[in-house]
Amino acid sequence: MLVRISLLLVAASTLLSQAQTIPAIYQKYCAACHADSATGTDRGPGLIDTRSLRSKSEAQIRELIRKGTNGGMPAFALPPKELDELAAALRSWNSSAFDAHPAGDSQAGKTFFNQKCLGCHMVQGQGGSNGPDLSNVGRELTVRELEQTLADPSSRKGKKSGASCPSWAFCPDDPWAVVNVRLKNGQTLRGFAKGRGQHDLQLQTLDGKMHLLTAVDYQSLDFEKRSLMPALKATATETQNLLAYLSTRGGVPTGPVQAALPPVTIQDQNKIQKPALGEWPGYHGLPSANRHSPLKQINSTNAARLKPAWTYALPHMSLQTTPLVADGIMYVTAPNRVCALDSSTGREIWCYDRTRSTATKISGDAAKGAQRGAALLGDRIFFSTDDAHLIALNRLTGALMWQVFMPANLKGAFGTTAAPLVVGDLVISGIAGGDAPLRGFLAAFKATTGEEVWRFWTIPKPGEPASETWRGKAIEYGGGATWLTGSYDPELDTLYWPTGNPYPDTDGTDRVGDNLYTDCVIALDPKTGKLKWHFQFTPHDLWDWDATEPLVLVDAKFQGRDRKLLLQANRNGFFYVLDRVTGEFLLGKPFVERLTWATGIDPKGRPILTANSKPTPGGTKTCPAVRGATNWYSTSYSPDTKLFYVMAVEDCNLYRQAGNWFVPYNDPANPPVKLLRALDIETGKIVWEVPQVGAPEANYSGVLTTAGGLLFYGESGGTFAAADAATGKTLWHFNTGQAWKASPMTYLVKGRQHVAIAAGGTIVSFALD
Repeated sequence: MLVRISLLLVAASTLLSQAQTIPAIYQKYCAACHADSATGTDRGPGLIDTRSLRSKSEAQIRELIRKGTNGGMPAFALPPKELDELAAALRSWNSSAFDAHPAGDSQAGKTFFNQKCLGCHMVQGQGGSNGPDLSNVGRELTVRELEQTLADPSSRKGKKSGASCPSWAFCPDDPWAVVNVRLKNGQTLRGFAKGRGQHDLQLQTLDGKMHLLTAVDYQSLDFEKRSLMPALKATATETQNLLAYLSTRGGVPTGPVQAALPPVTIQDQNKIQKPALGEWPGYHGLPSANRHSPLKQINSTNAARLKPAWTYALPHMSLQTTPLVADGIMYVTAPNRVCALDSSTGREIWCYDRTRSTATKISGDAAKGAQRGAALLGDRIFFSTDDAHLIALNRLTGALMWQVFMPANLKGAFGTTAAPLVVGDLVISGIAGGDAPLRGFLAAFKATTGEEVWRFWTIPKPGEPASETWRGKAIEYGGGATWLTGSYDPELDTLYWPTGNPYPDTDGTDRVGDNLYTDCVIALDPKTGKLKWHFQFTPHDLWDWDATEPLVLVDAKFQGRDRKLLLQANRNGFFYVLDRVTGEFLLGKPFVERLTWATGIDPKGRPILTANSKPTPGGTKTCPAVRGATNWYSTSYSPDTKLFYVMAVEDCNLYRQAGNWFVPYNDPANPPVKLLRALDIETGKIVWEVPQVGAPEANYSGVLTTAGGLLFYGESGGTFAAADAATGKTLWHFNTGQAWKASPMTYLVKGRQHVAIAAGGTIVSFALD
């Protein structure tokens, strides 16, 4: 009690001291509007312990005073001396604890914290989840706020939006508000209300489990008036040491963490490699990258009854994400943003976000906001930022556990757009930016610490194996990005990853040769990154036809023999079938009609080039167009129909060696067209097709098949459709009015099957009426 009283007195004296040192210049210009003194009003925010000022330097505060704010504070043309005096005062009142460096033994404070606090709070990936993450608390709070929180934890309850509640009020939308929920079966649950609506509640109980409740499940909610955290009981010295330690918490540094986080169990790994029915724990659902689900509650007999179940908007209008679902929680992504949702209602549970990078630091699709998803393993979710940082978040709270910069010391405008892939206890991620000078790679990191385990270079150094396929200076910066998620075969313990185009894209003068390992599938040992085999689809690519299309792994009968196959509809216009054990080429057939660069594929799998298809300074008409006969969006193979499904594009471009590399080729009699096509994998023949209405470039939707005999996809007109997988006949459609940039998925929650897709800037989940 004495310590608590002393802390309150310290906090009060700190505030009093600040008030006593308020300069006359503040009283002259600020007190009339800002509620920080006896003469202040509520017309403007307080200027002591103000988060909006905490991150600003004295120079930035000076500019804010001088220029004012739009529609708020007016500009003040103060004499330089007065301006400096006021800016310095405001900065001093809002210095974070991290900047203030309070006295005390921070190491002793860390020991105290680990013994008394780490069970509930997480710091840099270690600790519990029954309280806020404190990794950055030194930068987030002032010393006075830390003192106040330790003395009276209930005084700082705040809303999810970041607005604080006064100490005398209670905030029921505080994510750490404690609630007692009486269920209709008589049971009572106690925990944190992480999300709440009029008819639903997302409750994190103290055992670390998330309960997704609706009004059907509970009869009453009773919010406790006090924080779960008790007031600090410590000596004055222990308190000062704890303050010193907490003040040093300035965020999670970039680089592997030193202490290993909780280990990844075999059970955790199995949940990813062999997910439970209705779970979707990876980008493609299964590590095979085949978007075929065994769910059949929604089927060809009832698909017409599908209705939107819920929607959730994200702050980006061209979402490319595929949602993940595990244990009833959905995880969705946008550029530099990850959010956890109740997959039955769409209610937000938490969101993690960081500032997007400027276009001068990154290039290509990453700079435009392309971001395709995340990966799960155990208590972690992994995500790649636009500037090529791989990060690990706590699945329960969204707290940052570790972050690493994948390019390390490499030069180049590296970014990332793909979802990582989990294999065993490793997280594997590639990079984007291959349409600019860089050296492509694929890297694996320990899920527990972020430590790099191996790195495979898609562009060899001079003198290394495959360097003989590069003659010229381009080998130093030859592209070969790895910007789409690969696939994995647990039985063969082999990782398959697609690689991007060489650079410069359309000028091969300084890169004579096949340019390995661009436009390839590389088969690697996932534990070491050693190459097992490779297959190159477009040697010496001059048309920007990345091989970054899904690598679909299926076990099927092929030409009378059971085989382990790898299927890909490539951007170059050919459909390929490979033996994924050896890399043997089995089939290569066109799946588009407008294909002019090659007459076919020879028995070894190399294209038979046509004359006059290479780019020239003036431009050469070549088909397919630069966006390809297809692209990164999902494909699917159904073991029921034995058909492979792909969204195909019939189009051409004028290809130039330099300048504006790709120019549309306008032929009014033969405009571009997009088609949904079903292929026979043994012959490559088109079994049926559904031409799309609308501009092909507005549709980057992939496909999903299910055991219910259905094929889901986005139509070019903005509608989401369910078709008969055997015939292509449309059975149901819903108009979203959006241009498609994402692929569909399906999941099961509370016994009900949903189908979800990102439409524009919104996640839409459908279920039966």
